Amino acid sequence: MKAVMYTEFGPPEVLGIHEVDRPTPRPGEVLVRVRATTVTRAETLMRRGRPRWGRLILGVTRPRAKRRTLGLEFAGEIEATGGDGSRFGPGDQVFGFTGFRLGACAEYVCLPETASLERMPTGIGFEQAAAAVDGPSTALYFLRDRARVRGGQHVLVNGASGSIGTYAVQLAKRFGAEVTAVCSSRNADLVTALGADHVVDYHREDFSSRHDTYDVIFDTITATSFARCRRALTPHGCYLPTTGLINWPLGAWTALRGGRTVRPGMSVEKKSALAFVKELLESDGLRVVVDRSFPMDRIVEAHRYVDLGHKVGNVTVTVGRQPGPR
Repeated sequence: MKAVMYTEFGPPEVLGIHEVDRPTPRPGEVLVRVRATTVTRAETLMRRGRPRWGRLILGVTRPRAKRRTLGLEFAGEIEATGGDGSRFGPGDQVFGFTGFRLGACAEYVCLPETASLERMPTGIGFEQAAAAVDGPSTALYFLRDRARVRGGQHVLVNGASGSIGTYAVQLAKRFGAEVTAVCSSRNADLVTALGADHVVDYHREDFSSRHDTYDVIFDTITATSFARCRRALTPHGCYLPTTGLINWPLGAWTALRGGRTVRPGMSVEKKSALAFVKELLESDGLRVVVDRSFPMDRIVEAHRYVDLGHKVGNVTVTVGRQPGPR
């Protein structure tokens, strides 16, 4: 099978398409024929070996052999199962998340049937399904599970036009919050259409200068810090960072102290979240934003585009011929 691989950290050009053996599912596993995946900012950082602490997982000096194929989220079809009793069968269309296993940027990926995997929503294609995995499940985890967003609160989403931010705006609004979206002015109409009540152009205004304003500040791109955002929070508001090692001790310290808090987290197990997302997509309660799509043989170009830092929503990658949804 064909797989996008890299053997050293660096720019997009370290990526190449290689012929490798197709994996065979063991008992309790499923083999997925990948039809679409995505390129996320997280993957471009992995490609560069950033952040440095991430190399404990990826490989210290070069990518570990088991993690030389990137790809976190995907949509495709079950090709085979490793035995009887699986909750999936050959031909089932699924979407899911590989987590630390990576490997979705390939024609096939093998996963435990208990992994973050769910049947695809009806009525959407593989590209949209692949783009509706990590973004909405991460936004759901932070807004619903970590911050417990509810009606009457004021939520600010920093990076509102990105792959997590576009879903965060929609979910915060769905939970009844007043939503302020931070993005560039060129994306103001988009985030407003997604449900934002207010838009802050980060080129013109520093949202953190508005003191005692937001119950929740969700920094989807980790472009700020608790120190910078603290005064913009209400007295019992919370700051939600998606990454940053310093935020874990800060979270413990602020929880003990009370008042404004930092609530870090890591959304890796996504099975129940994907079931929730599936229902929303099937009821037209969630919009998927796809900026650009690339075939797998243009993966270097796709990474170059994401590296620019201006993508809107998601960048998808198609793998092989694309049959329509069933």
